[in-house]
Amino acid sequence: MKKAEKQDEITVIKNSLEDMKAEDVVIIDLKGKTSIASYMVVASGTSNRHVASIAQKIEENLKKSGYKCSVEGEEKADWVLIDAFDVIVHIFRPEVREFYNLEKMWQSVANLRKE
Repeated sequence: MKKAEKQDEITVIKNSLEDMKAEDVVIIDLKGKTSIASYMVVASGTSNRHVASIAQKIEENLKKSGYKCSVEGEEKADWVLIDAFDVIVHIFRPEVREFYNLEKMWQSVANLRKE
């Protein structure tokens, strides 16, 4: 794959979430607002198995596209965190997502965008 054809991390992640039927996807643009990442993505899966499958697909597709990432929380799969360096992805079961409410925490920092 030529460099110009290579998809950026956020595109790989968005496509993976769409392919895996993730729900309530929110992309938080953090560029210029924090040094932790350019984007934070929050999404839901319907069950622990669905959350784990979404995370596995994102990790697989990022690696296929030449990106490195680390994954935490796959064992329990209530909340899986994928750190793709420029993009941080949180995948939750709906009730866990509601409890932590990350979108509200980051709302004052960035513009939220539903996908």
